[in-house]
Amino acid sequence: MSEMIIPEILIETKLCVFDSCGLVLQNPLLGKESAEYDACRFQLNGLKIVFRSAKTTPTKIGQFVTLWKRKQAGPIQPYEVSDDFDLVVINAKTDTHFGQFVFPKAVLAQRGIITSEGKEGKRGFRVYPPWDTTINKQAQTSQKWQLDYFLIIPFDGSVDLSRTRFLYGITQ
Repeated sequence: MSEMIIPEILIETKLCVFDSCGLVLQNPLLGKESAEYDACRFQLNGLKIVFRSAKTTPTKIGQFVTLWKRKQAGPIQPYEVSDDFDLVVINAKTDTHFGQFVFPKAVLAQRGIITSEGKEGKRGFRVYPPWDTTINKQAQTSQKWQLDYFLIIPFDGSVDLSRTRFLYGITQ
């Protein structure tokens, strides 16, 4: 039996963010595909999380992330609003910045990222952390709504606990 190796960035997130707020990470399940995006699912105080890391691409502003599933041996397809998860958490990191997007399922459905009401979602999309200066209109529009769900994670570990609790829906 092989030992499960949790992505390093998820361990870092656990230490910097989850542990600070008393969020307990349980039942991690690594994605067999999309390992380059640290794909995994887990529970966080009962919330069902789909986790990814975004990747910087050489020619465009922002970072790219895949967000798809595969049923049995069939083709890949976008997540659906009926799928069993609560939040999609996407970490974004550079040499000088670190943070994460904490997107509720309903927001991703409203924005056309996941399949809802007969409208097919996306298999991947770009995220725009606050340190990226967007220049085209579409990127600016995306960044504007995405930043409502962004948490800055300082390298010194001094995460904003109030913002973290808000994004993860912690009421205590």
